[in-house]
Amino acid sequence: MEFYNFEAKRLNGSPEKMETYKGKTVIVVNTASKCGFTPQYKGLESLYEKYKDQGLEILGFPCNQFGNQEPGEASEISEFCQVNYGVSFPMFAKVDVNGKNAHPIFKFLKSKLGSLLGSKIKWNFTKFVIDKNGKPVKRFAPVTEPEAMEDYIKGIL
Repeated sequence: MEFYNFEAKRLNGSPEKMETYKGKTVIVVNTASKCGFTPQYKGLESLYEKYKDQGLEILGFPCNQFGNQEPGEASEISEFCQVNYGVSFPMFAKVDVNGKNAHPIFKFLKSKLGSLLGSKIKWNFTKFVIDKNGKPVKRFAPVTEPEAMEDYIKGIL
């Protein structure tokens, strides 16, 4: 199985195949609107704006598994991201990232890039980097600000 074999629903409900992102460097991140790390949307959007023309994609996956910090419906999540952070990178439907109902993309990414806690995702804004060949190459903790990822991202674009 590889990253490009997966599919996920966008916030508007339309399905999207990950093969859409072939040849791009991709950051997959589980997001939440009411989290202490929520301001990372700003840094993620900044990275996206700066490097999207060089092949960077950021895929946001809202998740309500950590402290009920993403309770909203798709329309509320979309509005929040637009109004507060000007998010223009693709946002997907709310998913689980841990447990038996975890989205297959997150099961795959966790199996390839464990952490000190094993494969479990510990909190919102865990960031997975997939290189332009579809290989998961790096995992960044929730506390890692997007700006701190910039040198790494530049190096693999």
